[in-house]
Amino acid sequence: MAGLRRRAVLGIGGAALLGGSGWGANWLVAYTGHQRGNVGSLEFRNRLRIPELLAPKAGSDGTKRFHLELAAGESEFLPGRKTGTWGANGPYLAPTLRARDGDEVAVTVRNKLPEATTLHWHGMHLPARADGGPHQMIAAGATWRPHWTVHQPASTLWYHPHPHGSTGAHVYRGLAGMIILDDAHSDAAGLPGEYGVDDLPLVLQDKNFHDDGSLDCTESTFSDDVAAVDDRRGVLGDTILVNGTYDPYHEVTTERVRLRLLNGSNARVYSVGFPDDRGFHLVAVDNGLLARPQELTRLRLAPGERAEVVVAFTAGEEVVLRSFAPELGVGFPASRFMGGDDTFDLVQFRAAGKLKPSPGLPARIAGAPSAVDMPEGAKRRRFALVADQINGRPADMRRVDEVVPAGATEIWEIERGDGRVHAFHLHGATFHVLDVLGEKPPPEMRGPKDTVYLPGTGLVRLAVTFDTLTDTEHPYMYHCHVLRHEDNGMMGQFLVVEPGTEKQVSRTLKSAHAGH
Repeated sequence: MAGLRRRAVLGIGGAALLGGSGWGANWLVAYTGHQRGNVGSLEFRNRLRIPELLAPKAGSDGTKRFHLELAAGESEFLPGRKTGTWGANGPYLAPTLRARDGDEVAVTVRNKLPEATTLHWHGMHLPARADGGPHQMIAAGATWRPHWTVHQPASTLWYHPHPHGSTGAHVYRGLAGMIILDDAHSDAAGLPGEYGVDDLPLVLQDKNFHDDGSLDCTESTFSDDVAAVDDRRGVLGDTILVNGTYDPYHEVTTERVRLRLLNGSNARVYSVGFPDDRGFHLVAVDNGLLARPQELTRLRLAPGERAEVVVAFTAGEEVVLRSFAPELGVGFPASRFMGGDDTFDLVQFRAAGKLKPSPGLPARIAGAPSAVDMPEGAKRRRFALVADQINGRPADMRRVDEVVPAGATEIWEIERGDGRVHAFHLHGATFHVLDVLGEKPPPEMRGPKDTVYLPGTGLVRLAVTFDTLTDTEHPYMYHCHVLRHEDNGMMGQFLVVEPGTEKQVSRTLKSAHAGH
């Protein structure tokens, strides 16, 4: 199986290094060992797990109340081997939360883990004090009770830990769950919508395992270190889990299925499609529906990105959803070390002999968020991501990097200033990609987003629309969503304040609030 193969390869590599003749031999061993994949090795023998759709408890005031308990547990991913994991309301991953535009939401989060953590509501527009970033640490044994009013379009969001310096480790152990937001427009869109039947959440993650089944959190191997090829990318796994299921299949019962794809990996970029190159339709990105479904054969997803696609199936067929070698835009030989040559089968779909008819795919989706109209003289801000820093500064939980007027629309220019893989994420706001390296963005980068891949050395320009919620003490974050980069300091923070008061706000927070 994949985890055991990895340890065997590293053992061979280690022997070769010891017997090799100099740096060139060491480099070749490291380069060869970094092409990973599982195509042809899976049997698709495990039924795909569908995360529980957590039913809220309605209060007398109509508030939807969710209860989450974070705790360590044990899971069996590889046959006959137990893995220590973390989860919410279970040993691994977390239940799916569902709410509507206009809902009052309250969440009780009890931390029964052995250390402090947070829960960040990735993609949600909500008060900064409820955002769940590194300023809202939940001590071991403590309970956190954020609440907010949902006020954004239908979309697929997610939630995960965000403790400064430890986000990668906490997410890798398994703490992550989806959030589905609905509204009147999504109700009327005519898209597949029965959760777990023709509307499937797919949380994509890669892992490495030791021989005993325990998680291998190693970020660079012995071969990498000796050959000096550690690009500080973080964990790239050789074993794929989908919804926490290894070697999965799903039985299809309808003619069309909506897949809500989430890249929940620490560092891996996926290029999703089918081996027969069938087309599928992209109907939504991170923060909302698209006005016109876009037909694709490949879809790139960087860490933290989500997408909704609709796939048509034929009765009796079996087809595999695959991640092909992604185009990373980093060149040779770096692409190999960052996963650019890796191909993985993700999940097999088995269509029943007779499929239930599905409505036709709409040509247009009424009410989908429209592109942003840039105001004259919009403020421009520039952010260069280089060497675990943004604009030459590592993260500082007491420093306010930017102050933004509430409700503003600005142009943020994001520069990938080095040759590494980066994905830029912005808390508490939605953006539209204006252009990518001077060109019109491809379909998967259009529409309302909160996370974007930086596909080359140069600028990705964003039209960012900020919320009207203000707070002079609690900031939102912006950072690279390659989690090792974020943990190492590629992160900044900003306050959203009443327009006209930007210069009156202190650029130093009273407290880091972060427990570090």
